[in-house]
Amino acid sequence: MAKILVIDDEKAIRRSIKEILEFEKHSVEEAEDGQMGLNMALRNNYDIILSDIKMPKLDGIELLQKLNESEVTAAIIMMSGHGTIETAVDAVKSGAYDYLAKPIDLNRLLVSVRNALEKTELVTETKILKKKITKSVDMIGNSPAIQAIKDLIEKVAPTDAKVLITGSNGSGKELVARWLHEKSNRANGPLIEVNCAAIPSELIESELFGHEKGSFTSAVATRKGKFEMAEGGTLFLDEIGDMSLSAQAKVLRALQENKITRVGGDKEIKVNVRVIAATNKDLEKEIEKEAFRRDLFHRLNVIPIHVPSLDARKEDIPVLSHHFLELICGEMGISKKVMSADALKALQSRSWQGNIREFRNVIERLIILGGKEISAEDVKQFS
Repeated sequence: MAKILVIDDEKAIRRSIKEILEFEKHSVEEAEDGQMGLNMALRNNYDIILSDIKMPKLDGIELLQKLNESEVTAAIIMMSGHGTIETAVDAVKSGAYDYLAKPIDLNRLLVSVRNALEKTELVTETKILKKKITKSVDMIGNSPAIQAIKDLIEKVAPTDAKVLITGSNGSGKELVARWLHEKSNRANGPLIEVNCAAIPSELIESELFGHEKGSFTSAVATRKGKFEMAEGGTLFLDEIGDMSLSAQAKVLRALQENKITRVGGDKEIKVNVRVIAATNKDLEKEIEKEAFRRDLFHRLNVIPIHVPSLDARKEDIPVLSHHFLELICGEMGISKKVMSADALKALQSRSWQGNIREFRNVIERLIILGGKEISAEDVKQFS
């Protein structure tokens, strides 16, 4: 059921539209002119606004412009008895979701309202999801090491400089990459992640650069690669130290020329992508073993960021505990548990070889198996 505002200076039209929509179980309110409609729209949260174009005090196009300048998120459907194709085009260009000519066709009205409602629901879901994603990329910690990373990200993110993130498994390299993207000028573009260690060496080139139909046995259709999918955004090459040398050569060319060629093709495709790479390996040692290209290393290592292990920043464990207690209890739909001072000391006294990933798992286990106030004994028993 949607909450709908109908704005029209003709009472009979308002009432007929209201009856139709209320029969469909929607909640409908009325406004007799554009100014009244604007005031109501700014005071209330409507899912859909149906507005006439020719009205006293404030016409529909002016109303539409003012609503677009405000924080109103309702889908706006314009109506007119003096409509032409030009009027409809102008309305949509001005930000209307749809345009209905009078006399209003019942089926056309219901289809437009249904589609507009789906659109507003999708916008709402997208906002909620974006808030969750933004929350998930928060870097938790007040230690000098984490603060230094935050400061560096603030400087580097707005640029297109390539970044090489190093650190042990589970330390939060992916989080740094996400933060760099979220704070960049490419934040509205895609963030495409590739785990180079998880893709077989014979498939990595197809995964990154795409392939043409028939280029190999299972290539039954042309397919875009991750470079093309990341157009206008960021490509995150995780565990790049595990990439094959042949793929490294092609990545180097893509970084140098901003062009790629699909496997089995000969056409050069321009790409506009920022590349961020991460590894848990010492790439300089990999270069000595001839397992990694020196020229690619220097191309990627414009801005190096090292993510410290959790053992190197144990002063962050109290704030991390609070964060994960709140996050995980929220996900489980249970009241937030608390951590005793002795439990925090117990967590700080042990070694965290799995870093943040291991720490989160332990907190989840303590929430499930520990008491309402998690004690040092719970930590000893369940971690």
